[in-house]
Amino acid sequence: MIRVLVVEDDFRVAKVHVAFTRRIPGFQVIGTALTAADARRMLGDEQPDLMLLDTYLPDDSGLAVLAETDVDTIMLTAASDSAAVRAALAHGALNYLLKPFTAEQFVDRLTAYSRYRTALATAAGSQLSQDDIDRAVRQLRAGDRPTAPKGQSGVTARLVAERLATLPRTARTAAEIATELGIARATAQRYLAALEQEGAATVSLRYGTNGRPEHLYRWKGPADPNSDSGTDTGLPGG
Repeated sequence: MIRVLVVEDDFRVAKVHVAFTRRIPGFQVIGTALTAADARRMLGDEQPDLMLLDTYLPDDSGLAVLAETDVDTIMLTAASDSAAVRAALAHGALNYLLKPFTAEQFVDRLTAYSRYRTALATAAGSQLSQDDIDRAVRQLRAGDRPTAPKGQSGVTARLVAERLATLPRTARTAAEIATELGIARATAQRYLAALEQEGAATVSLRYGTNGRPEHLYRWKGPADPNSDSGTDTGLPGG
């Protein structure tokens, strides 16, 4: 479980953030801080894995709190000036979500963070390769993009990911996935290519008798692809 500290001066907004977080698999809210002083105390006492941090706190700036900790942090704030954004990123914020935001945007950022942690934890050996690092960073940034590419369906994307993940060690072709799901081969190919680009699948080539290569896809994402999607969460809009 990823242990989360919510830092938000408005208790009503804090409750919404807590509710959103609790509905995402793999996350546990360990406390809510309404002031910078409370945040500093809970960072020391509770040692969370992730802090959801507002900039505007009644007793100090959230940016000051961020500068004092090495806890992974996602900013949830109305501060939209470039100086605040630069300061947050300079002090180590992993993402920056501007209020007001939707539940889907919130879920996307947190599930992307979960994928990022998984990518680092499952990399072979104690020393990471450049490919390992690049893959983890891609996972973290994936939450900044729509759940599905423009013109594509988030539901179809999830179904293709689930189907590929059912046999994670078996190479599958777009034609096989298309037949199993009852969709066009070109559609399956498009979604599989998107999974490969995001680092959730690998691709290799198989040459047939006609000399035309077939793309073979293998699942490389987490065991449960449902935990990586903001789709069908039941969360209200933000």
